[in-house]
Amino acid sequence: MSDLIFLHTAPANELLFSDLMSELAPGRAALHVTEPGLLDEALSAGRVTPAIEARLLQLAGTLGAPNEQGRPTVICTCSTLGEAAEQAGRTAGVRLVRIDRAMAEEAVRLGDRILVAACVPTTLAPTEELLREVAGLAGREVEIRALLVEDAWAHFQRGDRVAYWRRIAEALEGAAGAADVVVLAQASMAGAVDFLAGLGRPVLSSPRLGLEACLAGAPRI
Repeated sequence: MSDLIFLHTAPANELLFSDLMSELAPGRAALHVTEPGLLDEALSAGRVTPAIEARLLQLAGTLGAPNEQGRPTVICTCSTLGEAAEQAGRTAGVRLVRIDRAMAEEAVRLGDRILVAACVPTTLAPTEELLREVAGLAGREVEIRALLVEDAWAHFQRGDRVAYWRRIAEALEGAAGAADVVVLAQASMAGAVDFLAGLGRPVLSSPRLGLEACLAGAPRI
């Protein structure tokens, strides 16, 4: 076992976070657990269901239990499940963090007008709620707009990540408007940043920011 465990819903995110670990924490072992059925069920239902919450609670207790490395930190990399995963961690009394919290904190720091882009509809509400929570804790008021690039998701499902990122970038180039900062709500969207250098405003993604925050200090329980 490891002291750092990633909980994914997309197999492609295993490679994304393995590469980030090699860069940010070379030599440190991490375990990857992938449960695509959780996201599939959320997409089918249009929300996080009680059955998903129960499964997350079970996973939190199992993955977050002390092992030979000590008390592990579990990182949920799925933004659709982020809020429910944090709640499961609190209920189980384990260290479970959502990958997008650090991104939300940075977005609120950078501006009051935030554009949230997502490619699956179930990610929008949890991300917006997180941003409002973070803004409230900071004593700030934020204006949040949402952009759903739903037609990009088919590229991701086919494994064509470049086409996926290009479609996201294309949509954002026409929608960023007066936003102070753009938030890419899903970890899988991170590669779109490379296609948005000319957007003229910060574009934030969760993987690097979230992992750096987790590696730098004790996560919230």
